[in-house]
Amino acid sequence: MSDDDPVTEAALTDELDLHTFQPRECASVVDEYLRAARAEGFRHVRIIHGKGTGTLRRIVHAVLERHEAVASFRLGDASGGGWGATLVRLKPKE
Repeated sequence: MSDDDPVTEAALTDELDLHTFQPRECASVVDEYLRAARAEGFRHVRIIHGKGTGTLRRIVHAVLERHEAVASFRLGDASGGGWGATLVRLKPKE
């Protein structure tokens, strides 16, 4: 990761909020976040994409479907952000 990488600007947590990113940035941000979260040993993370038109959700899910760090994912339940967030289970770090 580089120093200007959006994921490294703040302390890594188990939640990524995409509201501050442009849709064109989201795939790379999610990819890098998943790599960093897995490297830090996180097993579950939440990605907040919002409800809106569904564009960000589709981008996020496309990344999750092919990402090697992802064991499974699902939309959030009522306590996890509803369909405005996706809950991700990561594979253990190698």
